[in-house]
Amino acid sequence: MSSFLSAAIVAQLLQVAVPALAATTVTVSATASHAIPSTLWGMMFEDISHSGDGGLYAELIQNRAFQQVAPDTAAALDPWVPLGDSQISVVADSVPLSSALPNSLALTVPAASATEIGFANPGYFGIGLVKGTAYSASLNYRVAAGAISKQASLTISLLDQNNKTLAAFTTPLRASGKWTEVTASLVPSHTPPSNNNSFAVTVTNARGAESQVNFALLSLFPPTFKGRANGMRPDIAETLAANKPAFWRFPGGNNLEGQTVATRWQWNNTVGPLKDRPGRVGDWGYVNTDGLGLLEYLHWCEDLDMEPYMAVWDGYTLGGTNITGAALDPYIAQAIDQINFVIGDPATSAPAALRASLGHPEPFTLHYVEIGNEDFFDDETVANRWNTIVTNLSATFPQLTFMATSLSSGPVLTPTPKVYDVHVYSSPTYFATNSFLYDSVERNGTHYFEGEYAAISTNDSNLFGTPAEGRLLFPTVASAVGEAAFMTGFERNADIVFSASYAPLLGSVNDSQWTPNLVGFDASNVYKSTSYYVQNLFANNKGDEYLPSTLPSNSSTATLLWSVTRSTANKEVIIKISNNAATTEEMKFVLPFKDVSSTGSATVLTGPATASNTPDAPDAIVPVTSRIKTGTTFEYTAPAVSFSVLVVSAH
Repeated sequence: MSSFLSAAIVAQLLQVAVPALAATTVTVSATASHAIPSTLWGMMFEDISHSGDGGLYAELIQNRAFQQVAPDTAAALDPWVPLGDSQISVVADSVPLSSALPNSLALTVPAASATEIGFANPGYFGIGLVKGTAYSASLNYRVAAGAISKQASLTISLLDQNNKTLAAFTTPLRASGKWTEVTASLVPSHTPPSNNNSFAVTVTNARGAESQVNFALLSLFPPTFKGRANGMRPDIAETLAANKPAFWRFPGGNNLEGQTVATRWQWNNTVGPLKDRPGRVGDWGYVNTDGLGLLEYLHWCEDLDMEPYMAVWDGYTLGGTNITGAALDPYIAQAIDQINFVIGDPATSAPAALRASLGHPEPFTLHYVEIGNEDFFDDETVANRWNTIVTNLSATFPQLTFMATSLSSGPVLTPTPKVYDVHVYSSPTYFATNSFLYDSVERNGTHYFEGEYAAISTNDSNLFGTPAEGRLLFPTVASAVGEAAFMTGFERNADIVFSASYAPLLGSVNDSQWTPNLVGFDASNVYKSTSYYVQNLFANNKGDEYLPSTLPSNSSTATLLWSVTRSTANKEVIIKISNNAATTEEMKFVLPFKDVSSTGSATVLTGPATASNTPDAPDAIVPVTSRIKTGTTFEYTAPAVSFSVLVVSAH
């Protein structure tokens, strides 16, 4: 009995000595302090980790046109393979399909051969195929006149991992000496069990003297997003569209700059027929086909109702060659042409007339043009380059706003930038503790575009190290929740932060040059990360007014961050809560409105701090929505390491 009493007394003493932590009380103002820009949440894109070729761009054939490769080398064939004993090589064609595509694949036809010969392509780390879906195949071939039998035929087929035919199309092979285009619709008879499928081309009954058949620009497209010709892969496009992006920053990023002046991104090489696009050696280790070109970007912006944030090259290369002063003149002229392609008058501008000839006589929307990318890496010449370029572009396009990519702290740029593009890659802890980064920024007319940000490592002292050193392969619950804390600061400071975008946006899980990425993918699947869901919840619960509220007592150490916005159209108050602590947090909200509903919704993303959505567990962490009790005063428990969005009807 005595032991029982002593235990009870101890328990009672503990209750007195360690009271429950008081709830954090958040009193919301009924008066908005500023509007939430319609452009606040959007997307930044560059072709990195096959986010374009092999990703969003729907083309399924890798190395379809042998662009920017050295003929007569094994590397030029990659990933094409011969079937059986067939002999293939990439050659500098004596009669190329076009001046932009000088190479072709040569298939050797043995003398007096009646056997089937050919080659295959496994796509970008596989080809995802679905029963009953029509895939659009095309190729161009050329055979010297009279070189093969008139009974020769050409077959385009889709093969499974065991080389069993899923679909095929056969046509006579004509030896005319001229390039002939073949198109076919291929419909798989069944859905294969894996992505280890291939696109194959075979030639049969090509009897005659030893000769060759040359092939160029071989292509395979699935149905595309909204049926656009040369368009986007539907599942990736739909995943991005679900986030309701307000803008699309393109084409980079590092992939704008080029390792050399010659390999920079050039708009005029990315428009018109595919046979007239030479492609380029991209800045992330692989050739860009430029099938996803300027017009495709602009169509994509129209399809998702996004505003284009287009960059122009500004004389800075990744390889260290920088161009300044009068030497920039031809590149400024090219930038003017690029902008005119987007918004110029076809009656007075040749680039605009080209746009009209390609089916879009009306100008596209364009308000912002970014000058280069990450000019904060070049303090020595950026002031000269900015002044030279922006002075010229402003004189031609006074209606546009030009965004600087150097640091707002210096060097001093003239004319004074109206917008700076800010990039921040750091740790979850950094983002969780820097929600108030913009609160102290001077309101002097300058606005900010948080053009790239992401929690990429748990190691603040070695952010760009290996996974063993803390680098994240996929966003985690903790990294996403930390980013959410940072994003509440964008809403609170949306009077000067008008746009923000996570980066990188997309990454192949089979060949990635950067981790983590917002959305991963392989040949047939899309993987939505924890960070994707945070972006989704912010963008789909944006509101149009910011409502000031009680702030944490110590912003530099706070682990519980929040922001409150209002949708005037829906008469809703939207409360976003980032709890970065390893424990639950009790909160009490006071809403000074006359009519507040008794219930609302809570959508919560939470889980173990280090958990991620991966190809092996794609839905390990997903948001869950439930009903909660609300009112003019209500309580809410924020789960440990969580992001919550509370929506309450109030007016």
